[in-house]
Amino acid sequence: MKPVFVTLGACLLLTVHIFAQAETPTSGTVPSRVMQLRRGINLSGWFAGVYEPEHYTKEHFQKWITIQDLVLIKSAGFDYVRLGVDPQPMFKIKQPDEIPADYLVNLDAAVRMILDNGLGVVISLHPESDFKAKVTMDDSLVQQLADFWRALAGHYSTWDPEHVFFEILNEPELVDSYRWHGIQAKLAAAVRKGAPRQTIVAVGAHWSSEDGLVFLEPLRDPNIIYSFHFYDPFLFTHQGATWGAYPWHWVNGLRYPSVPEQAAHTASTVPNPVDRLAIIRYGYEGWNGTRINAEIAEVATWAREHGLHVICDEFGVYRERANPEDRATWIKDVRTSLERHGIGWAMWDYSGNFGLVVKKNGEITVDAPIARALGLKLPAGRE
Repeated sequence: MKPVFVTLGACLLLTVHIFAQAETPTSGTVPSRVMQLRRGINLSGWFAGVYEPEHYTKEHFQKWITIQDLVLIKSAGFDYVRLGVDPQPMFKIKQPDEIPADYLVNLDAAVRMILDNGLGVVISLHPESDFKAKVTMDDSLVQQLADFWRALAGHYSTWDPEHVFFEILNEPELVDSYRWHGIQAKLAAAVRKGAPRQTIVAVGAHWSSEDGLVFLEPLRDPNIIYSFHFYDPFLFTHQGATWGAYPWHWVNGLRYPSVPEQAAHTASTVPNPVDRLAIIRYGYEGWNGTRINAEIAEVATWAREHGLHVICDEFGVYRERANPEDRATWIKDVRTSLERHGIGWAMWDYSGNFGLVVKKNGEITVDAPIARALGLKLPAGRE
């Protein structure tokens, strides 16, 4: 059956975004490249997060994201996509700079398809936790990862630097921020050696958190954009999730903005007293648009003080148990705060369990409230 998809071409219009009000940082990053990373969406499950090894195949790569998806994304008003790439399927221990040609053919086809549809692309290294844990402890693996990055960056060094970016590592799982600073400096130097012209995206420790970013001492390379992820408060954004912190899976129906009485009701359904206490505290922590803006303002201040460009390339809400209206409200609060501070963004994600769209039986259905929360305006008949 021929796939049916929702085309938003000529029908999704973005509202005006006030990026011009942000102060101009003093870094050496080309301003047009910063503008390229204003509004983005993550493409999960394509080249990373494919948990069955046999699914890293040409058939998977050709079917997971298609031209129709990219036309929809571009029509919606997005400027770029963030493409997570798991290095493990193409990483040869002791020979990391020998990247399999057949894998690169598939990756090249995906990147070219993205560019041909008028979008920029951040190629973001997305290894699984076991690989990142080894990087934390093994200096030899850090060196090998640097050699891998030098080869991968070199492969794309002749591609358009205005539209192709490299993110060093997704969500480093290090609690030692000093060690991460050293590792990132080494990896960034390797990327720069392979690709002298491309802009690098650097991140903080602690899973790319805003805390990890503002702790970071900027790297010496001037052609860098810094990134952080924003999911606070996790009890709301990840309620029902079965990965990450164990207590998340207990939480069901927790509301946003936080209200003490409602949080107490949710807490009453949780058997563990420690977990109940965390939910009770959430109710009194005042999580609303003002609180979110205060958190993001600190990142903006850090960037301004250092004369740097910064983006938020992940934020979103797991849809399984969150109230749909609350989910949209949280996304709008984060998006509008980021724009208020001149920070580009990329929502997590396009079609996964945090998604902007639902793909089922060959059809693509756009989540209209989430589209509006992102500043997109659906046409008449789709409100």
